Amino acid sequence: MVVIKIDSMSPVPIYMQLRNQVILGIASKQLIPGEALPSARRLAADLGINLHTVNKSYALLSDEGYIAIDRRKGTFVSQPVKNEAEIYVILSEKLLLTAAEAISHSINEKEFINLCSSNYKKAQDISKEGQ
Repeated sequence: MVVIKIDSMSPVPIYMQLRNQVILGIASKQLIPGEALPSARRLAADLGINLHTVNKSYALLSDEGYIAIDRRKGTFVSQPVKNEAEIYVILSEKLLLTAAEAISHSINEKEFINLCSSNYKKAQDISKEGQ
């Protein structure tokens, strides 16, 4: 299991920090399809956070297709199942909101594209580190 670090001083909600770190763990191949994740109760205890926070994060990850939750077998990293068209729609919606946020903060198009490009490269580097 990837090491999860929670920053209680971050403006990012804890459930989103947990979600994001699981996704980064999948991208870096530190978490592989079929791998068991800790129960919500155990992870909450290990991280010293509320059980409902972990449940919220796990529910979001499950809804997004990153993990599968089986009440009898536990929680596992999912096999990617969404087709390319679905992923493009989802990413397009997220990028639209992110672009709107950039515009709201007076970030110009060139700066925004550079930011997207540099973060894409960071994600690739994270993925390569796990191989």
